[in-house]
Amino acid sequence: AIELYESVLTIPDHGQDESNISKVIAQLKPIVAKDEANAAVDAKEYEKAVELYKAAMADFEDAGIEEQAGKVFYNAGITSYKSKSYIEAAKCFTIAETQFANEKAGKYRSASLKKVAEALASEGKTAVDDVDVCEQNTELLKKSLAKVYVSEGNELYKKGAGILSAANQKVNDGGMSTADDAYNAEVSKAKKEFTAAVAILEKALALDSGNANATKLIEACKAVL
Repeated sequence: AIELYESVLTIPDHGQDESNISKVIAQLKPIVAKDEANAAVDAKEYEKAVELYKAAMADFEDAGIEEQAGKVFYNAGITSYKSKSYIEAAKCFTIAETQFANEKAGKYRSASLKKVAEALASEGKTAVDDVDVCEQNTELLKKSLAKVYVSEGNELYKKGAGILSAANQKVNDGGMSTADDAYNAEVSKAKKEFTAAVAILEKALALDSGNANATKLIEACKAVL
């Protein structure tokens, strides 16, 4: 349509209202620009899409392209998240948030990275270098993976503490003494849980050396051990 309208303007004495034609062309061009960018998102050519959206934003400042771009990438992220393609989802949400100021994308960006972290933790991974996330998400993924390990370590700590507490309660109730083999067996069980917790919590610190919760839990475990 744009090409046809523009061809009219090249015809001498075309007899048409040039201002109306120019107005229509001005309305169509941002639509075409957005469609080209949307097609790039559909093809998962995200860098190309960002470039197209940015160019369109520069050419058509009042066309609401930034808002639409944010929504398109946000929706692409939701689609990927629902299909459990969490790395893909994180990319889309990151672009929506950081490139096009989509306010809703940040929460889902974090949720996507948490899912990626949970999958890495299930494999016992302590590095994220081979994960295909954008550069700005690498540190966030490390911290997210560290949090998963802290959560696992905390569960082991609580389990050990529960065993120890129950044994001490029996001592307090007169059901056993600290010299009994049964008591020492319970203490050994608890220490196994604390030892396992330390191993996992050290993974957290390897990923995020500033994680205060990991440090506190390790200190608590070692105090018992």
